[in-house]
Amino acid sequence: MDMFALVVLIVAILFVSRSLKVVPQQHAWVIERLGKFHGTLLPGLNFLIPFVDRVAYRHSLKEIPLDVPSQVCITRDNTQLKVDGILYFQVTDPMRASYGSSDYVSAITQLSQTTLRSVIGKMELDRTFEEREIINASVVASLDEAALNWGVKVLRYEIKDLTPPSEILHAMQQQITAEREKRGLIAASEGRKQEQINIAVGQRESFIARSEGEKQAEINKANGEAAAITLVADATADAIRKIASAIQQPGGAEAVQLKVAEKAVEAYAQLAQKNNTMIVPGNMSEVAGLIGTAMALMRKPPAGGKDHDQSSS
Repeated sequence: MDMFALVVLIVAILFVSRSLKVVPQQHAWVIERLGKFHGTLLPGLNFLIPFVDRVAYRHSLKEIPLDVPSQVCITRDNTQLKVDGILYFQVTDPMRASYGSSDYVSAITQLSQTTLRSVIGKMELDRTFEEREIINASVVASLDEAALNWGVKVLRYEIKDLTPPSEILHAMQQQITAEREKRGLIAASEGRKQEQINIAVGQRESFIARSEGEKQAEINKANGEAAAITLVADATADAIRKIASAIQQPGGAEAVQLKVAEKAVEAYAQLAQKNNTMIVPGNMSEVAGLIGTAMALMRKPPAGGKDHDQSSS
């Protein structure tokens, strides 16, 4: 009896272990019923029919990195290039991943290598270094179309390293050095050119500023001279007006004649002192007339006194 109970307990434990399945998160288990695909178990607790259902395949739904083995590719210009890359994919259809290919990982790896050789074969060596993004996108597009039948989604492909032969690498280094030297010479010549341009511009601006200053100085000088001439003319005109007004006063004309006679006599006197030779006027009567006029004017009484004398007589 105890033996029978033990057998029943073992059968019950085996039955429960086969009927209850706990699927982890981000996983999918493919179930076959009597050798035929039945369904996919989702994460959590699932019930199966013991000895009828079985877990045939277990898939991870996480993003999986796949290291693609390095290979030698030939470029369009017949240069060997060693390429090493990594591929990222994800299982999106567990049923197709189970029955679409016997080994979808190997299929993706082989297809990525052949696609990479095809893409690089259409490019020249220099373009392969410049257009990595285009190469990656081309590989992903080709793989993604084929991997649909395998229940796999190719997310991206990244080239880790591009290694040309040593002699090609040495030639490329020499070319880069020559290009850098060329850019250095061009930069130096551009600097000298810009320096000459700056000097010429500075000289031109300096000349313009100097000429503008000289022009303004001449204008200011002309304005000053014009103002001075105007002031002198105004002063002269004012003096002439005052003299004319004084001449019109009583005795003004006689005062002018006396002043002229005095100036004439002083002029002859100065000429006689400054020269060893006696200067005699051609017409002595003119000098005598001037002296006589001056003496007469000096002896002439004022107009008011004359009238008084006449009234007294």
